[in-house]
Amino acid sequence: MLKMLIPLLLLAIGMGAGIGGGLYLRPDPPADETAPTPSAEPEPARSVGAHDSAAQARDYIKLNNQFIVPVVEGEKVMSLVVLTLGVEIPSGQKERLYLMEPKVRDVFLQELFAHANRGGFRGAFTSARNLDDLRSSLREAAQYALGDLISDILIIDIVRQDN
Repeated sequence: MLKMLIPLLLLAIGMGAGIGGGLYLRPDPPADETAPTPSAEPEPARSVGAHDSAAQARDYIKLNNQFIVPVVEGEKVMSLVVLTLGVEIPSGQKERLYLMEPKVRDVFLQELFAHANRGGFRGAFTSARNLDDLRSSLREAAQYALGDLISDILIIDIVRQDN
């Protein structure tokens, strides 16, 4: 009984720490757009690189809270995977992303649980192929659910805690 409570306790502590950290590190709300700006110079565009033929300006946003995914075998939680994800969005869409963040998190969690159930977090879970598969499935799920808002996924941190 105690062995089953420890992973649940770790999960609760991790979620609390993630939520607390996310609230503490939340970006300031956008300034009132009617207020005068200190500089009239436009902000330089950030482009993806030479491989993007359109060379559209992109923003890279780190999602506020970590994702915690249990790895279950049989009826036991064998490990917990904690991920910090970021997304690539068209420049100027930051506010839209923050408004849709609950939907983004829901879509990502569904895909992360599916990845865990497929065995994606077992063994060499940080291999290039495995991480590419994870990025690809998260990107496809986001584009299916949210359209063109998210163009790519960034895996900023990934850790597996085995029991």
